[in-house]
Amino acid sequence: MPSNKKLLQAAAAGSAGGGPPYVEDVFSTFLFTGNGSDQSIDNGIDIAGKGGLVWTKSRSTASSNELFDTERGVNEVLYSDGTNDSDTLSNSLKAFNSNGFTMGNNLAANVSSRTGVSWSFRKAEKFFDVQTWTGNSTAGRTIAHNLGSVPAVIITKRYDASGAWWTVYHKNSPNSVGWLNETNAFDGNNMQDYYGNGSSAVTPTSSVFTVSDSANVNGSGATYIAYLFASDAGGFGEDEDENIIKCGSYTTDSSGNATVNLGFEPQWILSKRTNATGAWYIRDVMRGMPVGGNNALLFPNTSGAEGSSSFALRPSSTGFTAFNDAAAQTNVYIAIRRPMKTPEAGTEVFAIDTYDSTPLPSFESPFVADMAFYKNSTSVQDWKAVTRLLGSTRLVPNATTAETAEGDVTWDYMNGWYSNSGTYTNVYSWMFKRATGFMDVVVADAPGYAWTNQPHNLGVVPELLIVKSRAVGGTWYVTSSALASSNYYMGLNSNSAAALSGVSMYSATATTVSYPSTSTAGSLLSYLFATLAGISKVGNYTGTGADLNVDCGFTGGARFILIKRTDSTGDWYYWDSVRGISAGNDPYLLLNSTAAQVTNTDYIDPLASGFTVTSSAPAGLNSNGGTYIFLAIA
Repeated sequence: MPSNKKLLQAAAAGSAGGGPPYVEDVFSTFLFTGNGSDQSIDNGIDIAGKGGLVWTKSRSTASSNELFDTERGVNEVLYSDGTNDSDTLSNSLKAFNSNGFTMGNNLAANVSSRTGVSWSFRKAEKFFDVQTWTGNSTAGRTIAHNLGSVPAVIITKRYDASGAWWTVYHKNSPNSVGWLNETNAFDGNNMQDYYGNGSSAVTPTSSVFTVSDSANVNGSGATYIAYLFASDAGGFGEDEDENIIKCGSYTTDSSGNATVNLGFEPQWILSKRTNATGAWYIRDVMRGMPVGGNNALLFPNTSGAEGSSSFALRPSSTGFTAFNDAAAQTNVYIAIRRPMKTPEAGTEVFAIDTYDSTPLPSFESPFVADMAFYKNSTSVQDWKAVTRLLGSTRLVPNATTAETAEGDVTWDYMNGWYSNSGTYTNVYSWMFKRATGFMDVVVADAPGYAWTNQPHNLGVVPELLIVKSRAVGGTWYVTSSALASSNYYMGLNSNSAAALSGVSMYSATATTVSYPSTSTAGSLLSYLFATLAGISKVGNYTGTGADLNVDCGFTGGARFILIKRTDSTGDWYYWDSVRGISAGNDPYLLLNSTAAQVTNTDYIDPLASGFTVTSSAPAGLNSNGGTYIFLAIA
């Protein structure tokens, strides 16, 4: 970003109490367990100050979708799966807060022991708006809005009397009206009677939308509410030019599949078949939208509990793939981008925890975990790598085995993940959050056994790249800008020196990565890391045989240290601050080995700016003239 723009943004932040807007500021999926009492949900969304919508649903039991907005006020609920009027339900949603909302004991999703979900939409230009009006039975009436862009979807409900359906305008079905509370196909005969002037449909503008004289949208004296969604309007991210929401449509091929380019990776998708009967579906990455597995589904048009379906929308770095739908079906959707903020501290993106069966999750982190390694530190045991994007499967970093099922791995927690397969005494989990400038996970098919210009969302050029074929056994290939050139590679599951290939093993930009056809095969998983000032460091050093300070630019030392010798054989040595990084002995594990940790050596010492490799370290860490690469996290 140009320095003058940064200064202007800093000035704006100082005067207005904020900086450039991000998707994390305006939207949240939040999972919780009901407690039958008051419960505050802290999701970081300022609903009280900015206004918006909170949509809640019980996942574990059948109960209505309950919608609350700041226009109608607290305890005023609408049910998207019915035609009821606005219901005053005391102790339901009791308060809109500056960082979320407070639920009471009458909220269906907050009944004791039920699992629930909330989706919060904050009012913001180029994302979402809420408008109310009193009807006057005039066809062609315009309603002003504050979306700051042309609405792509408008969902309207009469709320002063029962019997009115939820009407839906979608820009990709501009002449057909949909019904949020029904499974009906979109009706192509009378859009003009809802969002029009009685004789023709009227396209909304960046300042108004048009309603006709139907009792569903503009009956005399009746009261109405509309939820408006933008599409491809920009306005977000560091330069305020990123899209965070897209509304569109796709049609499946003869196999029931389709590929959709959003320009970003989605975290939440609302979709509906328009040309035939079919449910409205809500999918989100928090509850489960893995690449290669079934989707967890909730339904705006029914009170049903959460279901699962092999008709899946599988996210990618730039959109999603519709898989296993019926052939030749047209669907409309609203998709919202995954989190995009650059972290400000290492504790926001990396955490370590030991297994604990209660309370759940069994491995806790102060953030939503996206990927984890775990291992028993005191016994001979494989490492395991699990990833939110892959759902209930795992890979083994110290082996070449293909991806296998790990059925009890569960990711639907706000603060970690769950597993219960085996004995967990002395089992540690090292958890990572995907974040701009720090780390990304990319999962995609590799036609012809190669990735070419595969998009990623790291936002900077990756410096450490770890890639593994999921479908077949094979090496974990590691490449890095810290090696002599892109022609060198190593194996994460091996202690071999860096090998020289006859071709470049990778090429990367701030938005794409490519691996050659000789590197691996089939559907690939790749972990991408970069240096982020004060948080992470990908680097190299040359051994001296004496105490060697490695400056990572940190201020409080490293909590995670991974080191590998590159010019000769050497293991992947790993330390962390929970098991101990001190001036004395420091337990280490070998990422390429099943071995238990070694506890009686002093190979590294703490250093405020990074870490120190000691003179007692072996050749695998500090041989005079030896070359090494490392990843450190503050």
